[in-house]
Amino acid sequence: MLTFNYEAKDRASGKHVKSTVQADTEAVAYKLLIDQGYTPTKITEQGRGGGLLGSLSNRITTKDRVVFSRQLATLIGAGLPLSQSLHTVVEQTENTKMKSVAQDILVSVEGGKALAEAFSKHPDVFDTVFISLVEAGETSGTLDKALERIAAQQEKDAEMMGKIRGAMVYPAIVLAVIFGVMIFMLFTIVPQVEKLYSDLHQQLPLISQIMVNTASFLIKFWWAAILVIGAAIYFGIRYFKTPDGKRFSDAIKLNAPVIGPLFRKLYMARFTRTGATLLSTGVPMLDALEICAKSVNNSYVADAILRASEKVKNGKGLAESLENEDYILKLAPQMIGIGEKSGRVDEMMSKTASVYESELDATIRAISTIIEPVLMVVLAVVAGGMVAAILLPIYQLVGNIKV
Repeated sequence: MLTFNYEAKDRASGKHVKSTVQADTEAVAYKLLIDQGYTPTKITEQGRGGGLLGSLSNRITTKDRVVFSRQLATLIGAGLPLSQSLHTVVEQTENTKMKSVAQDILVSVEGGKALAEAFSKHPDVFDTVFISLVEAGETSGTLDKALERIAAQQEKDAEMMGKIRGAMVYPAIVLAVIFGVMIFMLFTIVPQVEKLYSDLHQQLPLISQIMVNTASFLIKFWWAAILVIGAAIYFGIRYFKTPDGKRFSDAIKLNAPVIGPLFRKLYMARFTRTGATLLSTGVPMLDALEICAKSVNNSYVADAILRASEKVKNGKGLAESLENEDYILKLAPQMIGIGEKSGRVDEMMSKTASVYESELDATIRAISTIIEPVLMVVLAVVAGGMVAAILLPIYQLVGNIKV
């Protein structure tokens, strides 16, 4: 028998209570509390994890959501009732946090709520696209297919983001090496060169003097440098969380020389893939566009989609509405226009997404190929410059020695 800490709402009085309950499993603890007239909001086993390490190890990943969606889709497709399917998924879920969320969904469904409504209680786990697709699947009686589409959508999005992050790993390693070399030379070799010149009462060359001054400042005021860097990072993060900061960040992603084309293709792939998934599940066009605007995760592209949505509301076709938007790449309205004529907008949006995903993959490979020699040159210039700053005064000293 295990002991669980719980937080719950008393259905009779409406008060929030905190206490402990003993049960064999977390699911049994939920059931006991429901039978006692409580609605559990949080249950954790005593002795298990809080803290930073626990929260990091138990965070809900895209893989957890994909597995959850596929398992539920398979069980519902096999003909099991929704409540029984959720029970089975809860038992099979390994991630503690995901299990807790699944149990809460189960409790809500057994309490008479629709599945989409139960999902909407956890917006940090299930986004608007997820909930809308589930709602459409419930309405049309194709919940299992809707969940399969959700899983496929999440996998595609995670795959694209993974490729972009993967392309950034090598540059990050090289830049870290450059920074490490600079720090090592500034704090170990440069002071020795400066001492040598000081003992011989000689004047350092300009480049060496700059390095010596930099090293001296960092050695004496390292704490000030750390404070300045820390403050810059802290306020930078806070700024980029504000609406103005988010707009600034979004503008950089769209217009920067190298990464701009990359992110534009990413947003178009996300927009068309999400739109195809929503429309194929039966979500109305205007609702689908509103959800797509939220899912692209860029305010400028979202504004373009919302402006197109207003034009569609006023009677224009979607392709025509998207045509003159700056941040909508030309292929998207062209393919959507073909889909509108043939009555297969969702299919053409899906094909458009596949094209952009392929182009994105090719662009990432091209950038990775180009960036390697560029970074090697940067590393050589930085390291060579520092070596020159160290060796130049030594050569000068040797040249001044009179035989």
